[in-house]
Amino acid sequence: MGVALLSLVLVLGNVFKEMLDLLINHNMPLSIVFAFVAFLLPFSMTFTIPWGFLTALLLVFGRLSADNELIAMRAVGISFVRICRPVLWSACFLTAICLLINLEVAPRAEQAMMEDLYKIATNSPISLFQSDEVTDQFPDRRVYVGKREGETLKNLLVFELDGNHLAKVVFAKEGHLTFDKENARLLLKLQDAHFEERDASSPNDFSKIHQGIMMKSGVFPMSLKQLFQQKMRGRHLNSYRFGELLEGLKKETPQHLQLLVELNKRFSIAFAAIAFALIAVPLGITAHRKETSAGFALSIVIAFGYFFFIIIADTFRSNPNAHPIFLIWLPNILFTALGVFLFRKLMKK
Repeated sequence: MGVALLSLVLVLGNVFKEMLDLLINHNMPLSIVFAFVAFLLPFSMTFTIPWGFLTALLLVFGRLSADNELIAMRAVGISFVRICRPVLWSACFLTAICLLINLEVAPRAEQAMMEDLYKIATNSPISLFQSDEVTDQFPDRRVYVGKREGETLKNLLVFELDGNHLAKVVFAKEGHLTFDKENARLLLKLQDAHFEERDASSPNDFSKIHQGIMMKSGVFPMSLKQLFQQKMRGRHLNSYRFGELLEGLKKETPQHLQLLVELNKRFSIAFAAIAFALIAVPLGITAHRKETSAGFALSIVIAFGYFFFIIIADTFRSNPNAHPIFLIWLPNILFTALGVFLFRKLMKK
């Protein structure tokens, strides 16, 4: 229940943050939104499984302690180690699940989410263009649409880029989109268009602008292959699968430290279930509270402290002087050490 609740909160939060504008203003089909939720769920579970496990332990052992059930079990000869054995086995099982999600499932989901952008462009290309907005998803094109009326785009400005410089501007009164499946590109059919070309040596010198021809109609192609390739090249390290991370570590690249930190982060977060188990059981017993709200509040404080360490360490992933790999494992070390200390103290009572 804890995992389900926390996952729902994280997923819905990200959906409203990322997809609300697309859903309302870009007429995005609901199937795309549901697909986005499905792709986002594995990534959120890397955090919510350890957190949900922590919440469950604090609630269960807090209630067992408050109702004197632990005293009753100890009185009939059940040792504290035997009581906690199922918890430790559960922690190891959840760690294995988290490792699978962190190393393979979540990266594959993120890659599939990026591929959905290509599907949107092929199945509903008009959804990428809206009134009084600039579409900048294409690597070498920028398209401004003054007004969109159904399938018709009006008062268009199409900017063609050469690297970081503006090479050509196309002005058109009207345009329509079609998909060229054979060549994997969008065809923007322009009406009443004229061209304006910048000087290659001085693109920012307005006195050297060359006025081009006037066209009653013309076709302006926009490559979807380039769009997808750019997205894949610029993808975040979160989308790298385990094999890709290992392959990247074999090469001496500027990203070597970042790849190493990313790999350690995935293992560290997975082992959070064990660290949380060690600290949650004695804390739940010591808290001695029946109230569910108390367990939830304590779990929020502990989880926030743990993941705050992870976020801070992740910000130093490019700085070797900060020892980011040690920082990534530091919360596990601290929480495990504290948990072992509390366990030993509890067993002496």
